[in-house]
Amino acid sequence: MPRIGIFGATGYTGYELIKLLMNHAEAEIVFATSRSNAGQQLSDLYPCPYELPLTAPERATVDKVDVAFLCLPHGESMHRVRRVREAGVRAIDLSADFRLRDAAVYCQWYKVAHAAPELLLQAVYGLPEVYRQRIASADLLANPGCYPTSVLLALYPLVKDGYLGDSRVIVDSKSGVSGAGRKLSSKTHFVEVNENLSPYNIGRVHRHLGEMEQELAAWGEVDVRVTFAPHLLPVDRGILSTIYITLKAGWSVERLLELYKRTYVGEAFIHVLPAGTLASLAYVVHTNRCAISFAEAGGNDFIVVSAIDNLIKGASGQAVQNMNLMFGLDETMGLPM
Repeated sequence: MPRIGIFGATGYTGYELIKLLMNHAEAEIVFATSRSNAGQQLSDLYPCPYELPLTAPERATVDKVDVAFLCLPHGESMHRVRRVREAGVRAIDLSADFRLRDAAVYCQWYKVAHAAPELLLQAVYGLPEVYRQRIASADLLANPGCYPTSVLLALYPLVKDGYLGDSRVIVDSKSGVSGAGRKLSSKTHFVEVNENLSPYNIGRVHRHLGEMEQELAAWGEVDVRVTFAPHLLPVDRGILSTIYITLKAGWSVERLLELYKRTYVGEAFIHVLPAGTLASLAYVVHTNRCAISFAEAGGNDFIVVSAIDNLIKGASGQAVQNMNLMFGLDETMGLPM
């Protein structure tokens, strides 16, 4: 039974993580931290039955746990991860601080120097359907971003087998408002989001773009250029990524289905939809699933549609899936199907 500590328990990902772990047959939460709400119970902040005491991060008993989840902002998480690892405790980081393997690339995208560059190459990128064996022995796990999870799972079968080649991929993604985090900004006020659909950080601006291109290059050793356009959708949760690709002659929806079913055979959380059925948020919200579908777009052009719950498969659920692998547990334990 893994003994667990959670840093940053009161954000959306932290709270989602606690809900999952409270229903996990083999998990024991030893501490949960909150800098601004220390001394309160989680039930004081959320309408939930969990009378989980919140402690200041400096008072967390790291030496009493087997693994620490870090649900902290980028730039802050790296410092806490270093202390966790110095204590000999395994770390699952839900921030972006250890997803990129190059400190210079991290600085390019996040505009801050990395404080623990020696740990970057030790971190395992936590996409279970791709890196399952490495995850099982990881001491530092970099949980993928929500947008990259939806995009990478949708492209992995094509890239790993060299079918995509050196080409441009256009990704149009739409995320629920919880993807922006719990900290309020003018763009996430109800009156700004409701009855609206707005693009943001389009072009080569969004930080998740570097993460996507890093993994795509590692899988196929090809130059897959991603044009990424994220949008804010007026719903609580979920990500829908519509991906436009061009393949060589001879492809069809049926051939794509055969490839993806073969690649993801036995994967509990990948749902490859039949021809004529398109992925939507309804297939995935409140689950750890990724739903993938295909459509022809004329000639050699195809559209891949991928849907996930940004808080579960895109964050906390995938983190629990990774923990299960790290501790030799059933990979699906505690996760909604």
